[in-house]
Amino acid sequence: MRETRREFLKAAAAGLVAASGVSLAAQKKARFEISLAQWSFHKALFSRQFDNLDFAVKARKDYDIGAVEYVNQFFKDKAKDQAYLAEMKKRADDNGVRSVLIMCDGEGALGDADAAKRQTAVENHYRWVEAATYLGCHSIRVNAQSSGTWDEQRDRAAEGLHKLSAFGETHGINVIVENHGGLSSNGQWLAATIKQANHPRCGTLPDFGNFRISPTEEYDRYKGVAELMPFAKGVSAKSNEFDAAGNETRTDYAKMLKIVLDAGYKGHIGIEYEGEKHSEADGVRATQKLLEKYRFA
Repeated sequence: MRETRREFLKAAAAGLVAASGVSLAAQKKARFEISLAQWSFHKALFSRQFDNLDFAVKARKDYDIGAVEYVNQFFKDKAKDQAYLAEMKKRADDNGVRSVLIMCDGEGALGDADAAKRQTAVENHYRWVEAATYLGCHSIRVNAQSSGTWDEQRDRAAEGLHKLSAFGETHGINVIVENHGGLSSNGQWLAATIKQANHPRCGTLPDFGNFRISPTEEYDRYKGVAELMPFAKGVSAKSNEFDAAGNETRTDYAKMLKIVLDAGYKGHIGIEYEGEKHSEADGVRATQKLLEKYRFA
């Protein structure tokens, strides 16, 4: 059968691409970018198998990932240490790694029932906003911890988030809330809280797996992510365990990523391995492979 001119040109183009060493898959448009969350290596970091300063280098050299998400627990006393932050930034820059966000814990409840403590919690986060600015991040991730009734918690958390977001705005930093236990793991409650916070710098970091409201109650993860995506300024691809085919056993990634992409999200999706069955390195690689499977249109 004679080859048409169009078929000939298509085959020739494919041959040129192959000859240049660039795969056809690489020519497809990526639907999202991949980042690496530092919590994936919390065991190694807590046991000092490697240091926080080495994280960006590790992301690039071991996984060829060009974006990272820090956790403040691993440099808790360094938020205002300019020399330390400069070294963090230098190592990331030298390896072509973008610092995406800082996950902040242990700074008080932004929805504390005590107004004075709530204000203190807001101000405790200021240094992380400033550190994130210096490192080149777009956001800090916070918690919407509170107490009281559904409405009381919503009102208190929304107030704290609005105040912190107003400060974040002065530095070009977003304040994003992860579903992270308690009512924050109820997608409907957290969406309502973000709406009430009513600030363009305030958004969400939907996590695929953190939907445990209490020891006896778990929110539907697909419903929860769908409810949080309209406010998403980041996404956390939580993983725990993989089967022989490479699929995550708790989350249907095809279904979950469709929810994320159908919402129009085009930012980073962070690898956050938190399992026990696989090593941290193997868990990260398995998550990365699964995300790559759905990354290109």
